[in-house]
Amino acid sequence: MAAAKRARVFDPIELEILWKRLISIVDEASATFVRTSFSTLVRDANDFAVVLTDAQGRSLAQSTMSIPSFIGSLPATVKHFLDKFPAPTLKPGDVMITNDPWMGTGHIHDVNTAMPLFHRGRLVAFAAVVSHLPDIGGRLRNSGIREIYEEGLQIPRLKLMHAGRPDPAVVDFISQNIRVPEQGMGDIWAQVTACRMMEERLQPLLAGVKLDDLGAEIRKRSEAAMRKAIRALPDGVYESKVDHDGFEQRIVIACRITVKGDRLAIDYTGSSPQLPRAVNVVPIYTFAYSAFPVKALLCPDIPNNEGSFAPMTTWAPEGTILNPRYPAASGGRGMIGHMLPPAIFTALADVLPDRVWASGSANSSVTMSGEHRGRRFAVINFLNAGQGASAQRDGYSVLSFPSNLGNTPIEVMESLAPLRVIGRSIRRGTGGKGRHVGGDGLRFEFELVADSPAVTSFIMTRLKSAPPGLAGGESGALGRLELNGKPIDPSDHWVLQPGDHVLMETASGGGYGSPAR
Repeated sequence: MAAAKRARVFDPIELEILWKRLISIVDEASATFVRTSFSTLVRDANDFAVVLTDAQGRSLAQSTMSIPSFIGSLPATVKHFLDKFPAPTLKPGDVMITNDPWMGTGHIHDVNTAMPLFHRGRLVAFAAVVSHLPDIGGRLRNSGIREIYEEGLQIPRLKLMHAGRPDPAVVDFISQNIRVPEQGMGDIWAQVTACRMMEERLQPLLAGVKLDDLGAEIRKRSEAAMRKAIRALPDGVYESKVDHDGFEQRIVIACRITVKGDRLAIDYTGSSPQLPRAVNVVPIYTFAYSAFPVKALLCPDIPNNEGSFAPMTTWAPEGTILNPRYPAASGGRGMIGHMLPPAIFTALADVLPDRVWASGSANSSVTMSGEHRGRRFAVINFLNAGQGASAQRDGYSVLSFPSNLGNTPIEVMESLAPLRVIGRSIRRGTGGKGRHVGGDGLRFEFELVADSPAVTSFIMTRLKSAPPGLAGGESGALGRLELNGKPIDPSDHWVLQPGDHVLMETASGGGYGSPAR
């Protein structure tokens, strides 16, 4: 009888070298994506991720600048691709594509691609990339949209490329349905280029080590570290409730964390029902922004991969805002999804008082579409807000937390759309007072200088309910949105006229600890 196959044993130095090689592969692919992309969302806003998974879609490594939501969602997207296109049917050069919110990142504005990677004729891994397109058709993204059909083009799980050859039908129907196809398709082809870079750079590593063995070792060590960190928490149930501006009524997120041994379960029963608004959060995004704060609190230094998330589960009742039924709109899902870290921090504040931090505000955006001097434009500009303070330090000002997006540079804004920036500055002194002070928000003013009207929409939050402090800290300042000096509702679409003046002020973070008297 043949001896049972033994798992490869890696010594610590060898494992660290191999891990660094994996990171260098995905980081080089990430740099390739940035260099070859067409839109400012990739180059300046950092709204993308590059991930390497094994042949089963289990995450191994992601690029250094990948944003947390995509780290948690993209491996699941690869698994959904495998459900539609089983491994035995895949060929070298195939590229799969989708923007299905329930199988992608939670809204249709992000396009996901994945390429199977082969070594000596055997499927060994997947290269996967996701990024926010500058436009996806439909109505411009904002929280007031009532169902997914209004939001734009839905791309089911399809093959963009068959054995290295593009599918012209897929390319044509995407190009036909977006406002700036040269930018949108340019970013999609840049994703394919990044996947090919991963394929090329992975081959030398595979000549010396089996990815199955390396992946199993990485996952095993990461899972063991996370389980050890969870065991250090006292067994028990930890709860919190946080609320959001809402519309006719406030939106409530109820969070119940159960710690038992080396496992942690998060239950969102009691949260608001799903809404006919574009703020619903699908389960794949709910998990991503639940796993991120848990890992950040308990085990921030271990690699992000399948093993580090294995001891955690999330659940929300179907039909609620964190598990909506199709065809729920979800374009502004970050407005609610970004509340999940504060909900988890608040729930664990008593047991981890020196690690948690107060609430801040999700990043804001302004989206514009129109024509100027005979040229069509469609742009998305990001504006960050104040981070909450912690027991260790003040909150950072004008920081995108937890999504890690960059503020769009003024020069880029003015070069891609007919607007003139009047001013952009930090809202000094607006962070919540406390032993540590919350981060300040951003003040941004611009004027439309187009030769025709432009449709404009906004994603803004914390205009009615300020980010609360923690452990006696005070709340941060509210956000504000004005058109020609008058407050307007960001959940509406607006047609700006040439010469119109817009003021956006993002909210500031909450303070931590009682202020010194």
